[in-house]
Amino acid sequence: MSAWLFAGSVFMIFFAYFGYPLSLKLIRPRHAPVQKMSILPSVTFIIAAYNEEKRIGQKLEDTLALDYPQDSFQVVVASDGSTDGTADIVRTFEDRGVEFLEMPGRSGKERAQKAALERARGEIVVFSDVATVLEPHGIRAIVANFADPSVGCVSSEDRLLARDGKPCGEGAYVRYEMWVRRVESSVHSVVGLSGSFFAARKEVCRDFSGEMQSDFRMLLSAVALGYRGVSDPKVLGYYQDIADPDKELSRKIRTVVRGLTVFFENRRFLNPFRYGLFSYQLLGHKLCRWLVPFFLVVAFGANLVLALSSFFFCLLFVGQAAFYGIAAAEHVRKVPFGHSLLRIPGYFVTVNIAIALAWKLYWSGHRIVMWTSSER
Repeated sequence: MSAWLFAGSVFMIFFAYFGYPLSLKLIRPRHAPVQKMSILPSVTFIIAAYNEEKRIGQKLEDTLALDYPQDSFQVVVASDGSTDGTADIVRTFEDRGVEFLEMPGRSGKERAQKAALERARGEIVVFSDVATVLEPHGIRAIVANFADPSVGCVSSEDRLLARDGKPCGEGAYVRYEMWVRRVESSVHSVVGLSGSFFAARKEVCRDFSGEMQSDFRMLLSAVALGYRGVSDPKVLGYYQDIADPDKELSRKIRTVVRGLTVFFENRRFLNPFRYGLFSYQLLGHKLCRWLVPFFLVVAFGANLVLALSSFFFCLLFVGQAAFYGIAAAEHVRKVPFGHSLLRIPGYFVTVNIAIALAWKLYWSGHRIVMWTSSER
Protein backbone atom coordinates (compact mmCIF):
# COMPACT_ATOMS: atom_id res chain seq x y z
CA MET A 1 0.00 0.00 0.00
CA SER A 2 2.79 2.46 0.87
CA ALA A 3 4.48 1.78 -2.47
CA TRP A 4 1.26 2.47 -4.35
CA LEU A 5 0.63 5.65 -2.38
CA PHE A 6 4.17 6.84 -3.03
CA ALA A 7 4.06 6.04 -6.74
CA GLY A 8 0.63 7.57 -7.19
CA SER A 9 1.54 10.78 -5.38
CA VAL A 10 4.80 11.21 -7.29
CA PHE A 11 2.94 10.63 -10.55
CA MET A 12 0.34 13.29 -9.71
CA ILE A 13 3.03 15.80 -8.70
CA PHE A 14 4.86 15.17 -11.97
CA PHE A 15 1.62 15.37 -13.94
CA ALA A 16 0.61 18.67 -12.35
CA TYR A 17 3.84 20.37 -13.39
CA PHE A 18 5.01 18.54 -16.51
CA GLY A 19 2.64 15.76 -17.52
CA TYR A 20 -0.24 18.15 -18.10
CA PRO A 21 1.49 20.48 -20.62
CA LEU A 22 3.09 17.51 -22.39
CA SER A 23 -0.28 15.74 -22.59
CA LEU A 24 -1.74 18.75 -24.41
CA LYS A 25 0.64 18.19 -27.28
CA LEU A 26 -0.47 14.56 -27.46
CA ILE A 27 -4.18 15.35 -27.21
CA ARG A 28 -4.06 18.19 -29.70
CA PRO A 29 -0.90 17.70 -31.81
CA ARG A 30 -2.01 20.24 -34.44
CA HIS A 31 -1.29 23.79 -33.42
CA ALA A 32 -3.92 26.51 -33.37
CA PRO A 33 -1.78 29.63 -33.98
CA VAL A 34 -3.23 33.08 -33.43
CA GLN A 35 -3.84 34.95 -36.69
CA LYS A 36 -2.35 38.29 -35.63
CA MET A 37 -2.56 41.43 -37.71
CA SER A 38 -1.75 45.09 -37.18
CA ILE A 39 -5.10 46.67 -36.25
CA LEU A 40 -6.03 49.86 -34.42
CA PRO A 41 -9.36 49.40 -32.63
CA SER A 42 -10.44 51.87 -29.97
CA VAL A 43 -8.91 50.94 -26.60
CA THR A 44 -9.85 51.72 -23.02
CA PHE A 45 -6.93 51.41 -20.60
CA ILE A 46 -8.05 50.82 -16.99
CA ILE A 47 -5.86 51.29 -13.91
CA ALA A 48 -7.26 50.47 -10.47
CA ALA A 49 -5.26 52.09 -7.68
CA TYR A 50 -5.23 52.21 -3.91
CA ASN A 51 -2.80 54.54 -2.10
CA GLU A 52 -0.35 54.64 -5.02
CA GLU A 53 0.97 58.17 -4.65
CA LYS A 54 4.57 56.95 -5.00
CA ARG A 55 4.01 55.25 -8.37
CA ILE A 56 0.85 56.54 -10.05
CA GLY A 57 2.49 59.63 -11.57
CA GLN A 58 5.17 57.63 -13.38
CA LYS A 59 2.60 55.01 -14.40
CA LEU A 60 0.46 57.65 -16.09
CA GLU A 61 3.45 59.29 -17.78
CA ASP A 62 4.45 55.91 -19.18
CA THR A 63 0.87 55.13 -20.20
CA LEU A 64 0.39 58.39 -22.09
CA ALA A 65 3.71 57.78 -23.87
CA LEU A 66 2.61 54.40 -25.24
CA ASP A 67 2.73 54.08 -29.02
CA TYR A 68 -0.97 54.15 -29.88
CA PRO A 69 -3.21 56.76 -31.60
CA GLN A 70 -4.38 59.09 -28.84
CA ASP A 71 -7.80 59.61 -30.44
CA SER A 72 -8.42 55.86 -30.05
CA PHE A 73 -6.91 55.53 -26.58
CA GLN A 74 -8.98 56.21 -23.45
CA VAL A 75 -7.27 56.09 -20.04
CA VAL A 76 -9.44 55.60 -16.94
CA VAL A 77 -8.05 55.53 -13.39
CA ALA A 78 -10.30 54.23 -10.61
CA SER A 79 -9.13 55.09 -7.11
CA ASP A 80 -10.38 52.47 -4.65
CA GLY A 81 -10.93 54.82 -1.72
CA SER A 82 -7.31 56.03 -1.59
CA THR A 83 -6.48 58.06 1.50
CA ASP A 84 -3.09 59.41 0.40
CA GLY A 85 -2.26 61.79 -2.44
CA THR A 86 -3.24 59.43 -5.28
CA ALA A 87 -6.35 61.40 -6.25
CA ASP A 88 -4.53 64.74 -6.34
CA ILE A 89 -1.80 63.33 -8.57
CA VAL A 90 -4.25 61.73 -11.03
CA ARG A 91 -6.25 64.96 -11.30
CA THR A 92 -3.14 66.74 -12.62
CA PHE A 93 -3.37 64.45 -15.66
CA GLU A 94 -7.03 65.18 -16.45
CA ASP A 95 -6.13 68.01 -18.83
CA ARG A 96 -4.10 65.43 -20.79
CA GLY A 97 -7.13 63.21 -21.30
CA VAL A 98 -6.95 60.91 -18.27
CA GLU A 99 -10.39 60.21 -16.80
CA PHE A 100 -10.54 59.89 -13.03
CA LEU A 101 -13.10 57.95 -11.03
CA GLU A 102 -12.89 58.27 -7.26
CA MET A 103 -14.66 55.55 -5.32
CA PRO A 104 -16.24 56.85 -2.07
CA GLY A 105 -14.64 54.11 0.04
CA ARG A 106 -12.63 50.93 -0.25
CA SER A 107 -14.52 48.20 -2.05
CA GLY A 108 -11.80 46.13 -3.71
CA LYS A 109 -9.80 46.12 -6.95
CA GLU A 110 -12.44 44.30 -8.98
CA ARG A 111 -15.23 46.64 -7.93
CA ALA A 112 -13.06 49.59 -8.92
CA GLN A 113 -12.40 47.96 -12.29
CA LYS A 114 -16.10 47.30 -12.75
CA ALA A 115 -16.91 50.93 -12.04
CA ALA A 116 -14.28 52.03 -14.56
CA LEU A 117 -15.82 49.69 -17.15
CA GLU A 118 -19.01 51.73 -17.04
CA ARG A 119 -17.03 54.58 -18.61
CA ALA A 120 -15.25 52.40 -21.17
CA ARG A 121 -15.78 53.41 -24.80
CA GLY A 122 -13.15 51.18 -26.39
CA GLU A 123 -13.77 48.03 -28.42
CA ILE A 124 -10.88 46.48 -26.49
CA VAL A 125 -10.40 46.94 -22.74
CA VAL A 126 -6.89 46.70 -21.28
CA PHE A 127 -6.27 46.25 -17.55
CA SER A 128 -2.92 47.04 -15.95
CA ASP A 129 -1.58 47.31 -12.41
CA VAL A 130 0.25 50.43 -11.28
CA ALA A 131 3.44 48.48 -10.53
CA THR A 132 3.65 46.92 -13.99
CA VAL A 133 5.87 48.50 -16.64
CA LEU A 134 4.87 48.05 -20.29
CA GLU A 135 6.97 48.30 -23.40
CA PRO A 136 6.19 51.31 -25.70
CA HIS A 137 4.59 49.05 -28.34
CA GLY A 138 2.70 46.98 -25.74
CA ILE A 139 -0.82 48.13 -26.68
CA ARG A 140 -0.28 47.64 -30.42
CA ALA A 141 1.12 44.19 -29.72
CA ILE A 142 -1.70 43.04 -27.46
CA VAL A 143 -4.55 44.27 -29.70
CA ALA A 144 -3.00 42.59 -32.77
CA ASN A 145 -4.23 39.29 -31.30
CA PHE A 146 -7.85 40.40 -31.63
CA ALA A 147 -7.58 40.28 -35.41
CA ASP A 148 -8.19 36.57 -34.83
CA PRO A 149 -12.00 36.17 -34.37
CA SER A 150 -11.47 33.18 -32.04
CA VAL A 151 -9.62 35.28 -29.45
CA GLY A 152 -11.66 36.82 -26.63
CA CYS A 153 -8.90 37.84 -24.24
CA VAL A 154 -5.12 38.14 -24.27
CA SER A 155 -2.56 37.81 -21.51
CA SER A 156 0.85 39.40 -21.34
CA GLU A 157 3.87 37.39 -20.28
CA ASP A 158 5.37 38.29 -16.91
CA ARG A 159 9.00 39.33 -16.53
CA LEU A 160 10.20 39.45 -12.93
CA LEU A 161 12.99 41.88 -12.12
CA ALA A 162 14.95 40.74 -9.07
CA ARG A 163 16.19 43.55 -6.85
CA ASP A 164 19.69 42.08 -6.54
CA GLY A 165 19.96 41.47 -10.27
CA LYS A 166 20.19 37.70 -9.77
CA PRO A 167 17.71 34.99 -10.81
CA CYS A 168 15.32 34.13 -7.98
CA GLY A 169 13.09 31.18 -7.19
CA GLU A 170 9.99 33.08 -8.24
CA GLY A 171 11.71 34.10 -11.48
CA ALA A 172 12.28 30.44 -12.38
CA TYR A 173 8.66 29.62 -11.56
CA VAL A 174 7.39 32.56 -13.63
CA ARG A 175 9.43 31.39 -16.64
CA TYR A 176 7.98 27.89 -16.22
CA GLU A 177 4.42 29.25 -15.99
CA MET A 178 4.91 31.33 -19.12
CA TRP A 179 6.10 28.18 -20.95
CA VAL A 180 2.93 26.35 -19.91
CA ARG A 181 0.81 29.23 -21.20
CA ARG A 182 2.60 29.13 -24.54
CA VAL A 183 1.81 25.43 -24.83
CA GLU A 184 -1.84 26.07 -23.93
CA SER A 185 -2.12 28.92 -26.42
CA SER A 186 -0.61 26.81 -29.20
CA VAL A 187 -3.18 24.03 -28.84
CA HIS A 188 -6.31 25.79 -27.57
CA SER A 189 -6.66 28.30 -24.72
CA VAL A 190 -4.88 29.44 -21.58
CA VAL A 191 -6.79 28.93 -18.33
CA GLY A 192 -5.65 32.13 -16.64
CA LEU A 193 -4.38 35.60 -17.47
CA SER A 194 -1.64 37.75 -15.95
CA GLY A 195 -3.63 40.05 -13.70
CA SER A 196 -1.00 42.77 -14.02
CA PHE A 197 -1.57 43.28 -17.79
CA PHE A 198 -4.30 41.70 -19.89
CA ALA A 199 -6.94 42.68 -22.44
CA ALA A 200 -10.41 41.55 -23.49
CA ARG A 201 -13.09 42.37 -26.03
CA LYS A 202 -15.71 44.77 -24.67
CA GLU A 203 -18.45 42.14 -24.97
CA VAL A 204 -16.44 39.74 -22.78
CA CYS A 205 -16.42 42.39 -20.04
CA ARG A 206 -20.20 42.64 -19.89
CA ASP A 207 -20.33 39.77 -17.38
CA PHE A 208 -17.57 41.33 -15.24
CA SER A 209 -17.80 40.40 -11.56
CA GLY A 210 -16.83 42.89 -8.90
CA GLU A 211 -16.51 40.08 -6.36
CA MET A 212 -14.05 37.68 -8.01
CA GLN A 213 -10.50 37.59 -9.33
CA SER A 214 -10.79 39.49 -12.61
CA ASP A 215 -8.03 37.80 -14.62
CA PHE A 216 -9.27 34.23 -14.04
CA ARG A 217 -12.96 35.17 -14.19
CA MET A 218 -12.47 37.14 -17.42
CA LEU A 219 -10.97 34.11 -19.13
CA LEU A 220 -13.99 32.01 -18.14
CA SER A 221 -16.34 34.70 -19.46
CA ALA A 222 -14.55 34.56 -22.81
CA VAL A 223 -14.83 30.76 -22.98
CA ALA A 224 -18.54 30.94 -22.11
CA LEU A 225 -19.03 33.16 -25.18
CA GLY A 226 -17.20 30.70 -27.42
CA TYR A 227 -13.86 32.52 -27.46
CA ARG A 228 -10.45 31.39 -26.26
CA GLY A 229 -7.76 33.16 -24.30
CA VAL A 230 -4.15 33.33 -25.46
CA SER A 231 -0.81 34.41 -24.08
CA ASP A 232 1.46 36.47 -26.34
CA PRO A 233 5.25 36.21 -25.75
CA LYS A 234 5.68 39.55 -27.52
CA VAL A 235 3.49 41.32 -24.97
CA LEU A 236 5.51 41.77 -21.78
CA GLY A 237 4.73 43.16 -18.35
CA TYR A 238 7.73 43.92 -16.13
CA TYR A 239 7.53 44.06 -12.35
CA GLN A 240 9.92 43.77 -9.42
CA ASP A 241 9.84 41.05 -6.80
CA ILE A 242 8.30 41.92 -3.45
CA ALA A 243 10.34 44.30 -1.30
CA ASP A 244 9.55 42.39 1.91
CA PRO A 245 10.00 38.61 1.40
CA ASP A 246 8.05 37.94 4.60
CA LYS A 247 4.91 39.16 2.80
CA GLU A 248 5.38 36.74 -0.09
CA LEU A 249 3.51 33.93 1.67
CA SER A 250 0.45 36.07 2.43
CA ARG A 251 0.34 37.30 -1.18
CA LYS A 252 0.33 33.73 -2.49
CA ILE A 253 -2.34 32.64 0.00
CA ARG A 254 -4.53 35.53 -1.14
CA THR A 255 -4.03 34.65 -4.81
CA VAL A 256 -4.96 30.99 -4.31
CA VAL A 257 -8.01 31.72 -2.14
CA ARG A 258 -9.29 34.04 -4.85
CA GLY A 259 -8.56 31.43 -7.51
CA LEU A 260 -10.39 28.71 -5.58
CA THR A 261 -13.38 31.03 -5.21
CA VAL A 262 -13.63 31.53 -8.97
CA PHE A 263 -13.03 27.83 -9.69
CA PHE A 264 -15.78 26.49 -7.44
CA GLU A 265 -18.23 29.23 -8.40
CA ASN A 266 -17.79 28.18 -12.03
CA ARG A 267 -17.83 24.39 -11.79
CA ARG A 268 -19.92 24.17 -14.96
CA PHE A 269 -16.73 24.59 -16.97
CA LEU A 270 -15.69 21.11 -15.85
CA ASN A 271 -18.30 19.63 -18.19
CA PRO A 272 -16.28 18.21 -21.15
CA PHE A 273 -19.44 17.60 -23.19
CA ARG A 274 -19.98 21.35 -23.31
CA TYR A 275 -16.49 22.83 -23.02
CA GLY A 276 -14.39 20.02 -24.48
CA LEU A 277 -10.61 20.34 -24.10
CA PHE A 278 -10.94 23.40 -21.88
CA SER A 279 -12.50 21.28 -19.11
CA TYR A 280 -9.44 19.03 -19.13
CA GLN A 281 -7.19 22.10 -19.05
CA LEU A 282 -9.05 23.53 -16.07
CA LEU A 283 -8.56 20.30 -14.16
CA GLY A 284 -4.96 19.80 -15.23
CA HIS A 285 -3.66 23.31 -14.77
CA LYS A 286 -5.71 24.56 -11.84
CA LEU A 287 -7.09 21.76 -9.68
CA CYS A 288 -4.17 19.34 -10.02
CA ARG A 289 -1.71 22.13 -9.20
CA TRP A 290 -3.73 23.10 -6.14
CA LEU A 291 -3.72 19.47 -4.92
CA VAL A 292 0.09 19.16 -5.04
CA PRO A 293 0.62 20.02 -1.31
CA PHE A 294 -1.48 17.00 -0.31
CA PHE A 295 0.38 14.72 -2.73
CA LEU A 296 3.67 15.99 -1.28
CA VAL A 297 2.60 15.05 2.25
CA VAL A 298 1.46 11.58 1.15
CA ALA A 299 4.69 11.02 -0.82
CA PHE A 300 6.83 12.04 2.15
CA GLY A 301 4.94 9.84 4.63
CA ALA A 302 4.85 6.82 2.32
CA ASN A 303 8.55 7.27 1.52
CA LEU A 304 9.37 7.32 5.24
CA VAL A 305 7.61 3.99 5.77
CA LEU A 306 9.29 2.42 2.74
CA ALA A 307 12.72 3.75 3.77
CA LEU A 308 12.62 1.54 6.87
CA SER A 309 12.91 -1.61 4.75
CA SER A 310 14.48 -0.52 1.45
CA PHE A 311 17.87 1.04 0.71
CA PHE A 312 16.52 2.51 -2.56
CA PHE A 313 13.65 4.24 -0.80
CA CYS A 314 16.04 5.31 1.94
CA LEU A 315 18.07 7.20 -0.67
CA LEU A 316 14.90 8.79 -2.04
CA PHE A 317 13.91 9.85 1.44
CA VAL A 318 17.31 11.43 2.03
CA GLY A 319 16.86 13.32 -1.23
CA GLN A 320 13.44 14.59 -0.13
CA ALA A 321 14.80 15.58 3.27
CA ALA A 322 17.70 17.45 1.66
CA PHE A 323 15.29 19.34 -0.64
CA TYR A 324 13.12 20.47 2.27
CA GLY A 325 16.23 21.16 4.35
CA ILE A 326 17.50 23.62 1.75
CA ALA A 327 14.12 25.34 1.75
CA ALA A 328 14.10 25.55 5.55
CA ALA A 329 17.68 26.87 5.66
CA GLU A 330 16.81 29.71 3.28
CA HIS A 331 13.78 30.60 5.39
CA VAL A 332 15.83 30.64 8.62
CA ARG A 333 18.64 32.68 7.05
CA LYS A 334 16.16 35.27 5.74
CA VAL A 335 18.63 35.76 2.89
CA PRO A 336 18.24 34.04 -0.51
CA PHE A 337 21.00 31.66 -1.53
CA GLY A 338 23.46 32.97 -4.09
CA HIS A 339 22.95 30.17 -6.60
CA SER A 340 19.61 30.21 -8.44
CA LEU A 341 19.20 26.41 -8.20
CA LEU A 342 19.34 26.62 -4.40
CA ARG A 343 16.55 29.20 -4.43
CA ILE A 344 14.06 26.94 -6.19
CA PRO A 345 13.33 24.61 -3.19
CA GLY A 346 12.47 27.59 -1.00
CA TYR A 347 10.06 29.05 -3.51
CA PHE A 348 8.50 25.67 -4.30
CA VAL A 349 7.86 24.94 -0.62
CA THR A 350 6.53 28.46 -0.01
CA VAL A 351 4.07 28.09 -2.89
CA ASN A 352 2.74 24.78 -1.65
CA ILE A 353 2.47 25.90 1.97
CA ALA A 354 0.48 28.87 0.68
CA ILE A 355 -1.82 26.59 -1.32
CA ALA A 356 -2.44 24.36 1.71
CA LEU A 357 -3.25 27.36 3.91
CA ALA A 358 -5.47 28.78 1.18
CA TRP A 359 -7.51 25.55 1.11
CA LYS A 360 -7.99 25.86 4.86
CA LEU A 361 -9.16 29.46 4.57
CA TYR A 362 -11.45 28.69 1.64
CA TRP A 363 -13.20 25.76 3.31
CA SER A 364 -13.62 27.82 6.49
CA GLY A 365 -15.68 30.27 4.41
CA HIS A 366 -13.01 32.97 4.07
CA ARG A 367 -13.20 35.10 0.90
CA ILE A 368 -10.89 37.92 -0.16
CA VAL A 369 -12.14 40.97 -2.05
CA MET A 370 -10.00 43.75 -0.57
CA TRP A 371 -6.29 43.84 0.19
CA THR A 372 -3.31 46.17 0.10
CA SER A 373 -0.95 45.60 -2.82
CA SER A 374 2.48 44.33 -1.83
CA GLU A 375 5.25 46.91 -2.14
CA ARG A 376 7.67 46.06 -4.92
